[in-house]
Amino acid sequence: MTGFRAIAALLTILALIPADASAEKLANKLLGAKTAPSQQAPMPIGSYAKGCGAGLVELPETGPTWQAMRLSRNRNFGHPEMIDFLIDLSQTARQIGWAGLYIGDISQPRGGPMTSGHASHQIGLDADIWQLPPKRLNLSRAEREKISSIPVRSADQRSVTKNWTKRHQAVMKAAALDPRVDRIFVAAAVKIEMCKTATKADTKWLQKIRPIAGHDTHFHVRLKCPKGARLCETQKPSVSELSKGGNGCDETLEWWVTDYLNPPKPSKPPKDPPPRKRHPREYTMADLPKQCLDVLASP
Repeated sequence: MTGFRAIAALLTILALIPADASAEKLANKLLGAKTAPSQQAPMPIGSYAKGCGAGLVELPETGPTWQAMRLSRNRNFGHPEMIDFLIDLSQTARQIGWAGLYIGDISQPRGGPMTSGHASHQIGLDADIWQLPPKRLNLSRAEREKISSIPVRSADQRSVTKNWTKRHQAVMKAAALDPRVDRIFVAAAVKIEMCKTATKADTKWLQKIRPIAGHDTHFHVRLKCPKGARLCETQKPSVSELSKGGNGCDETLEWWVTDYLNPPKPSKPPKDPPPRKRHPREYTMADLPKQCLDVLASP
């Protein structure tokens, strides 16, 4: 019996020792397994790339001026303000001459790190909008899995393709002029083209258009933290936002065409390379704001 008592005592001690964080189940697996939003008041929690979303709502799969794409991903959920914005922009797109919008990923039903893809889209305030102008808005679920968007930048990333039109620019300008929008991420070639063709007296809205890699077939809209969203982390202003009247065109044309597309060779390799940055898919629930545990546990 002495041996059994010793084993039982050891098991009791081990149970009191906190599990190592690396052994905790990943946040993207836990939140990604939820198929419906939490039954809570709407609240974006944390930052765009480290957080979750309480009380998110679903963008209907099909509307008079939009269709949600890739429905198998179950990522057509967002903060109510994002859903309202997308519907409003789709109506504006129709006025501009498109049939409406094809809308890609927004967030998972409870936000959080996704099981694949994005680093952001975690709090219900990010959405991808396809560059493909809809020809029709009655695509079946199967068709929405097969159809692809179109690239609007060249293979060398320096210019737009023939797919780019004045209507593309008009849709993005309408989005940028919306006071709910914080910034819009696009391929560098798109920002460069906009800077070249925008009327000089009307370029302030271009400040919201931000070049970033991986956005040649869609543009990514990010909304500001809604009024009263006390748990939402406001994004820090960029340098050009802080400068009066900056529209980002000078920096874009200089840096993206030179250093980004043709980076200078470093004179010496760094002695101590920086540590690898963790991807949000590696986060555990302990890495997210504590309120995300309530979102996860909510009915």
